[in-house]
Amino acid sequence: MKKLFLLTIVVLTTFLANAQPPAGDANIGDTYGAKVSPDGAMAINEAAAKLGENKAIQTKVKAKVLEVCPKKGCWVKLAVNDSTTAFVKMKDYAFFVPTAAVGKTVVIDGELKSKIVSVAELRHYAEDAKKSAEEIAAITKPQNEWRVTATGITVVE
Repeated sequence: MKKLFLLTIVVLTTFLANAQPPAGDANIGDTYGAKVSPDGAMAINEAAAKLGENKAIQTKVKAKVLEVCPKKGCWVKLAVNDSTTAFVKMKDYAFFVPTAAVGKTVVIDGELKSKIVSVAELRHYAEDAKKSAEEIAAITKPQNEWRVTATGITVVE
């Protein structure tokens, strides 16, 4: 019984230690996931305009980070323009980004698509972002958003 209890404590401690964004300052040149060269990257609003009727495109985009998941660093919100944002998830949940990336400009290699996001998913991300109960309850309609599935992210500014 003692061994089972000890094993449970070790597993729980390991899980809690991993359930945080990576530490670090997100300095210029820092890479998360696959290494991404900034060469050939286009502004995310230009890439979104190119999407057109295609369901998804493989691209390399450059954008400013507005928000990072405070729980694990498992998603990032980018500025597309003054009123539009894009949501970034890491492919296969393979890497995370430190919260220090907020305000930095990054280049992301991945798939860009337009997606209708359900109310349940929007509420889940609002909870992750530690929004108030009132803000979460106010989410009542699905939203169309730009979605990037990132294979790699590099801080460039």
